[in-house]
Amino acid sequence: MDGKVNFSSMQNLKITVIQPNIIWEDSKANLHKYTEWIENIDKTDVIILPEMFTTGFSMHPRKFKESVNGNSFKWMKEMAVIKNAAIVGSLIIEVDDKIYNRAFWVFPDGNFKYYDKRHLFTMGQEHLHYSAGKEKLIVEYKGWRFCPLICYDLRFPVWSRNQENYDVLIYVANWPSPRHHVWKNLLISRAIENQSYCFGVNRTGSDGNGLNYLGDSGFVTPKGFGEFLGVKEKVHTFEISYSELHNFRKSFPLLSDKDKFEVIL
Repeated sequence: MDGKVNFSSMQNLKITVIQPNIIWEDSKANLHKYTEWIENIDKTDVIILPEMFTTGFSMHPRKFKESVNGNSFKWMKEMAVIKNAAIVGSLIIEVDDKIYNRAFWVFPDGNFKYYDKRHLFTMGQEHLHYSAGKEKLIVEYKGWRFCPLICYDLRFPVWSRNQENYDVLIYVANWPSPRHHVWKNLLISRAIENQSYCFGVNRTGSDGNGLNYLGDSGFVTPKGFGEFLGVKEKVHTFEISYSELHNFRKSFPLLSDKDKFEVIL
């Protein structure tokens, strides 16, 4: 783009967060519930679901794996078309005999991009069942740049570091209650240090492993101010401002002073 960007001409975005009590390892029941919720959403630009939104954080991937031709991904594409909105969330996906915790970004026209979770939760034995991703994903959508990541990635600021000039970080998660205070603190930290909006989408309720979840999906502004949804199942739409983000970056250009580095995998 030549010349100066007219920030005031860039559109604000409506981002809808879905915070469910995921029905344990029951894809059909979960998709039925999400369909009802999504059909009742007013006009929005992006809909975000949690990590492994059809099963919960399952370590039985051989039983619940799907392909990109599977029902869950087809459902994402159908919902994106019906609502004319992008849809984000992670699924258990098998490709070439490897299984990934894969976040999809599905565009309203049915095209898609994906990100495979880089940091596998070793304490939960995720690394024994899933293969790790090796590349970040930056998605351009309606003039904005998004970086979708998954749960445990939140603890690793080097991986999240804004070297790509993205505008919005997204973390889809199953983040349990024993470490709930860490969830909100890290979302705030990632927003401030990367001078970006930061969305975290968590589940609530309990899973088949006996873990409890306290939700608190929500978003944090680049200045570190957050709005969270509490513990109940909820669908909520936030609005973010392109001009506010880039005017703040212009008036307080901390990203121009960031350290340069290379991630060695």
